[in-house]
Amino acid sequence: MAPSWKNHKSSVKEGAVCFVLGAVGGCALGATVTPVNQVMTEIISGSLLKPVMDGVRTVGPLGLGTLLGATAISTTMASGAAGVTVAALFTLVLITQMKNVSTCGFVWIAAGVTATFTTTSCGALLGFIIEKHIMKSGVVALLWALGIFTVLKAFIHIVVQLALRKWLCCSILNTQNCSEEQCYETLDILQSEQREKVTVEIEKIMIAFETEKSFNGENVEDFRAACQAQRLSREEMEKQQRKTRELALEQKSIQERLTKIVDKYMEFLTFSSIPMTVTAAVTAGLGIFGFGGYRFVFVVLLVLILCMAYMLTRLMNLNFWMLTACVGMFATFAIAVLTVHAGQDVLDMSVRMRNAGQVLSKESIGDKMLHNSALEAITSGFFVSKMFQIALGATVGGPLDQKVLNKVIVGASVTTVALLSVVEAWSVALGIGGVTGALLGALGAAGVSMGAAAAVAIQCSSWTGTISTTAGMLCGGLAIGNWDITNIGLQVLVAYIFAMIN
Repeated sequence: MAPSWKNHKSSVKEGAVCFVLGAVGGCALGATVTPVNQVMTEIISGSLLKPVMDGVRTVGPLGLGTLLGATAISTTMASGAAGVTVAALFTLVLITQMKNVSTCGFVWIAAGVTATFTTTSCGALLGFIIEKHIMKSGVVALLWALGIFTVLKAFIHIVVQLALRKWLCCSILNTQNCSEEQCYETLDILQSEQREKVTVEIEKIMIAFETEKSFNGENVEDFRAACQAQRLSREEMEKQQRKTRELALEQKSIQERLTKIVDKYMEFLTFSSIPMTVTAAVTAGLGIFGFGGYRFVFVVLLVLILCMAYMLTRLMNLNFWMLTACVGMFATFAIAVLTVHAGQDVLDMSVRMRNAGQVLSKESIGDKMLHNSALEAITSGFFVSKMFQIALGATVGGPLDQKVLNKVIVGASVTTVALLSVVEAWSVALGIGGVTGALLGALGAAGVSMGAAAAVAIQCSSWTGTISTTAGMLCGGLAIGNWDITNIGLQVLVAYIFAMIN
């Protein structure tokens, strides 16, 4: 009975701890619901809606859906990738310059703050630019902005890669070699001092033996004590050697992993939005030339997406940016379909009203179609970008070491609340576009917390811990998030899926 009771007690304790961790992550996610809904309400009821409605007239509902979807998802990807890349580079600099092992915790805290600040500031800047661009030049001008942004990201990728290689060759390796040389020089000095001590002790013992010409008990004890002291000193020196080698190997491993992270997210930043940009360019281009309302444009869009998805998944080795590019393309397609469907609903409603004896003018039906299509394009694009940011955060928090998951959950949750407070305080200065982009940082931090909580649930030793963590995530999210079951449930599901992607 004792072992069974002990196992039951440990299972209950694990479930309680996991529930608390899941609830903390869920509360961070739920805290973003109200600010996001407020921003969404301001967008669809403000001055941004009119230029979007004009865009429906120019490129058609399908072209508008792909254009706004590609813009929203590209902005989300760019801000998230920029945050992770800058944090990895910053951590790489600190790790190479760090001489004290005890400051390692400070390095990772600084990395998290850097990632959050970069994601938030980048999102706010892009959101502010997009708002001003739409108000000044219209929605169609986003097509040219997407093309310029794609070329600019490719240029940044080349510059960062060249700078990183030169830096690794010249600065980091030199710093690492100097650090290792200093450690080994210190050990060599200790070894030489140890050899001198051994030599002096042996000479003393030999002189004593030659003088007394006898081996009495006192001399034997002195000899044994000296040998014991030398053995302990030698073991301590070997321990220091092992510790120095392990530290050097650990730093080298961390540097290699950080370099791979930089390469991975720079590729993600540069290439992931290209398929969506191509999709938006084709459909919006057909709309500009007057084919936006034709049904064959839908077929062209579907064939284009399937062909690009096949090329990315079959003709190349699938990696992170290809996977996200395919998901982004299909999400863009879904936004376009929903935009078209919103306009078709107005037509169906007008037919039902006509059958009931109520006649609407063509102008009112057309205006209602434009309004519903623009509204659906904005809300769908915003929803998808929100899900993408949580997914990107989960890909960061999910693969972390099991030893630090609890700290990551708490730290990311606190960061989320702090960011929401800062964004609310600066909302007037940022404007609606800047606030919308800045909220991406808070959503990314909440995604990191949810990804870490999902990793805790997956790595639990029993089903009790897994179920408790999931229940905590849902309870925390629903309690703070105004019991928005559909929204919170989808976000938890997205966090689980992307937390398991290595």
